[in-house]
Amino acid sequence: MAKCAICEKAAHFGNAVSHSHRRSNKMWKANVKSVKVKVNGGAQKMYVCTSCLRSGLVERA
Repeated sequence: MAKCAICEKAAHFGNAVSHSHRRSNKMWKANVKSVKVKVNGGAQKMYVCTSCLRSGLVERA
């Protein structure tokens, strides 16, 4: 679910490394909000990341 409809930013994976250097799986999720966006003259609900909202790539309805 955590995927931006504009830039396709999604979760990515890596390792969480402890102080003793043991590794376990870690997941980073995109900061995605559900917002109403103007699309083709109408309003549509989309999942948009906060960096797209701040940069003005979408216009709120």
